[in-house]
Amino acid sequence: MLREKYEAFKVTIEDKVAHIQMARPEALNTMNKAFWNELPEIVRTIDQNALARVIVISSTGKHFSAGMDTTVFTGPRPPGPEDRYVAAEAFRTNVKAIQQSFNCMEEARIPVLFACHGAVIGGAIDMITAGDIRWCTKDAYFCIMEINIAMTADVGTFPRLQRYIPEGWVKELAYTGRKIDAAKAKEIGLVNDIFDTQEELLAYVMETAREIASKNPIAVTGSKVLINYGRDHNTADTLDYIGVWNAAMFPPPHMAEAFTARAEKRDPVFPDLAPYRTDPM
Repeated sequence: MLREKYEAFKVTIEDKVAHIQMARPEALNTMNKAFWNELPEIVRTIDQNALARVIVISSTGKHFSAGMDTTVFTGPRPPGPEDRYVAAEAFRTNVKAIQQSFNCMEEARIPVLFACHGAVIGGAIDMITAGDIRWCTKDAYFCIMEINIAMTADVGTFPRLQRYIPEGWVKELAYTGRKIDAAKAKEIGLVNDIFDTQEELLAYVMETAREIASKNPIAVTGSKVLINYGRDHNTADTLDYIGVWNAAMFPPPHMAEAFTARAEKRDPVFPDLAPYRTDPM
């Protein structure tokens, strides 16, 4: 289950909505070692134990996140292999482990929604692109910072960002390190909408999360799975998989409850997703 306290996050669950807040405002919510370890632990614990039907991720302080904490680059490291090829293989393996910290959101059965404000920089772009929907405040700005520190973004920005915005914009941002403001982010499709204040932003995102949480969880999960599958496969393969999905998980009792609730002018009552086992036996 969830821990009572985390170093980089605060987590609350209410009305079947899990709210994960980045909680290091004094450090601009930069992504330190605790961040990379805690985020997948929190998301997987919520998802695997069916603790909520939706996850909302927001932040605290002046900025959403200024990206990677510099201590990740400059902190003490154990000596690595002397052979550069062995070292390169080990580096690749370590990068894949870091990538999993964000992959968990895309792999989760439930939607992950982002409420962004202030700076959304570097690793924060990797992070938000792994979610399902993004909104922001009018003061938000977005920057693929890695080019400005002489590196290539490697935690998910490139394969995911080009699903949401035109390739030309991905390349301009990646090659130049320029930042775009909230208006441009909405214009090119990175965020769905813009709000004047963080309070208004969170009110809308939480309302949307509660609305999603009121729907049939199997239908919501099916929608996420099949949208993502369709993104990565051709139409024929996706239609075939939709048929397979519905052959196994089409829920007549849940549909009957939805129709009855509408007729009775009440909220429908659906079963939660089941916790699933992570051990092999």
